[in-house]
Amino acid sequence: MDHIATQTLALIKDNPEWALLIVGVTAFGESFVFLSLLFPGTAILIASGALVSDGILKPFPIIIAGIVGAVLGDTISFWLGERFGPAMQRVWPYRDHPERLARGVRFFERFGGSSVFIGRFFGPLRAVVPLVAGMMRMPRLRFYAANVLSALVWAPTLVLLGDKLVQVLGPESLATKILYIVVVVAALAVFATWLRRQFLSS
Repeated sequence: MDHIATQTLALIKDNPEWALLIVGVTAFGESFVFLSLLFPGTAILIASGALVSDGILKPFPIIIAGIVGAVLGDTISFWLGERFGPAMQRVWPYRDHPERLARGVRFFERFGGSSVFIGRFFGPLRAVVPLVAGMMRMPRLRFYAANVLSALVWAPTLVLLGDKLVQVLGPESLATKILYIVVVVAALAVFATWLRRQFLSS
């Protein structure tokens, strides 16, 4: 994560014209069911906020790119669940790790349509809940409302968090900024895991 975030932030800093594409693709990848474990979208969005604070990027286009990527990732995951249903259990990674899909099913059964909104903020559930929503035939209008609303909160929050974090750090080196960003992402992941367990156990 540290290496990927460092390289990506350096790439965006040297080529700011690619920022929208990179942020959009990473937000899509983190929200898409088959790529979510491979894309550090959260770290990249926070790192992009660091470049906003440095004046290299403008916040509004970056936030829009994050929102669009996240919405598209969830939308395609939902469509796959709708189209192929239970057959998704026989597809990687759920063929080898059925517990991941089972967690998503339990989460959806407990929280219904709200799980699409809530799941956006929990890394392990972010991509699987839209897939499960499609498998469980969640009404499309309700899904799209939760999908878009969650992305409208998720992307701006991460970009603004990166912006504020760098303002607190001051004129630190790129490596130091990345280190702090990775620490923040790790802390958010631990908190999200604890909070998810509280949701499921209460």
